[in-house]
Amino acid sequence: MKKTAGLLCAMLCSMAAWAQPQTPERWWAGIVSQGQSMPVLPDEHFQADPTANSYGNQVQPLLLSDRGNVIWSEEPFGFAIADGKVETTAASGEIIRTKAGDNLRDAYLHASRNFFPPQGRLPDELLFAAPQYNTWIELIYNQNQRDILNYAEHIVAHGFPPGVLMIDDNWQEDYGKWDFHPGRFPDPKALIGRLHEMGFKVMLWVCPFVSPDSDVFRELLARGAFLTEESAAPLGNALPSETTGAAVPRIVPWWNGYSAVLDLSNPAAREWFEAQLDRLQSEYGVDGFKFDAGDAEYYARGSSYGGVSANEQSRLFGETGLKYPLNEYRAMWKMGGQPLVERLRDKSHSWDDLRKLVPSMALAGLMGYAFSCPDMVGGGEFISFLEGAPLDQELIVRSAQCHALMPMMQFSAAPWRILDAEHLAVVKKCVALRQRHADYILAEARKSSRTGEPILRPMEYAFPGQGLASCKQQFMLGDRLLVAPVVEAGATHHRVALPQGRWRGFDGKRYRGPATVTVAVDLETLPYFEREK
Repeated sequence: MKKTAGLLCAMLCSMAAWAQPQTPERWWAGIVSQGQSMPVLPDEHFQADPTANSYGNQVQPLLLSDRGNVIWSEEPFGFAIADGKVETTAASGEIIRTKAGDNLRDAYLHASRNFFPPQGRLPDELLFAAPQYNTWIELIYNQNQRDILNYAEHIVAHGFPPGVLMIDDNWQEDYGKWDFHPGRFPDPKALIGRLHEMGFKVMLWVCPFVSPDSDVFRELLARGAFLTEESAAPLGNALPSETTGAAVPRIVPWWNGYSAVLDLSNPAAREWFEAQLDRLQSEYGVDGFKFDAGDAEYYARGSSYGGVSANEQSRLFGETGLKYPLNEYRAMWKMGGQPLVERLRDKSHSWDDLRKLVPSMALAGLMGYAFSCPDMVGGGEFISFLEGAPLDQELIVRSAQCHALMPMMQFSAAPWRILDAEHLAVVKKCVALRQRHADYILAEARKSSRTGEPILRPMEYAFPGQGLASCKQQFMLGDRLLVAPVVEAGATHHRVALPQGRWRGFDGKRYRGPATVTVAVDLETLPYFEREK
């Protein structure tokens, strides 16, 4: 059954390819966490409203079609897609509809030039040139100096190349108290110095939250640095008439507690936050930051210094990262074309979520988020990797193969801990494959920073009108490499739709397209093809 199901998606793709009757318009909408639903096919329905809602990932007020149509607004708007048509259901700003050309690429390039032009700058190049490593799954909330150094030493000892190392949540004293916890980090400067000596650059996890009732909270409260709301009850020992209705800090629930939220429309809040980051760089040698949270939902129903919307607060949090070339975000509003790294939201350790990687990365590129990372190899939900949890080693290998020829590759769960020798060897081959193509990946990233074109491209973008819109599990890396990862358990054969042209396969064979080819795949096989001139 697994093999039959594994071929079904590829068969549908191959049936769609090369048959090119006129069909209703197909649309891609800027809700990156729903990439698996794109394009919305004529017999499908999709609706969304990103007003104060990031859907757990990046959003963009943009829709593109394979007929060259573009829908954009500077403000969030609700929409529904059905029968190839788009209806807007709510809007807080002008909605611009443009016929930009005849295909998806025409539509994207118009949107890029007019609404989120490229800036000619990249995030730190090491993010592309080598794998990234995140301490979250191995240490969870016990981030500490000894175990972080041990993790880094094992990376090198097991033959993985050093790259960017991200120290995740709970390295700090508290939310908003952005200093290393003295009990867990006796000498953080020495730790970071040692990591640098080993060839790593170091990022720290941060967020826009401040824990209530701390000294930092009281300091920032006096400076008006938080979102506020109207008090519905008397404060302290005051009479109800004296304080009911007064502005108080808005305390929001999030995945790790309750916190006040920085109001980044207030210069005092921005200056304070950046001063903390700058101090971490100057005092300890930190290279950059993983900016987590920032979802528009956390800013909803709050009053701000600048009177800005929840979505705009999310954008302002994204703007903070422009000062730090070594950055990463999960939630974002607008900011396409900017030198910011956007990571897919955490994926579960499952084949269903593995199948979301390619279409979600493809959608991120179409929304102007070219510098994207496909979550963590094997998934980013730590529960799946605890001692004794059932692991699917084949899934981890196939996940690593998906990452290998994407713009970025990130590990968190230590492969040497969770894999046997056979599967670990295959994952290391994935890393070696990436290293062989590192110069090409980096060259494409540099090109994207100038042209605005996605690094990872949907097949319909790269080959308009060849019937490839439904090929959701293939992509082009730049204009030369076609990558078709295996995303079905137990697969022994894999169908690939090759567009028009000459192709040299991973197996050394030469192919001529358009054609659908079936290739044998074992555990070690990542099907990819190079376009020949």
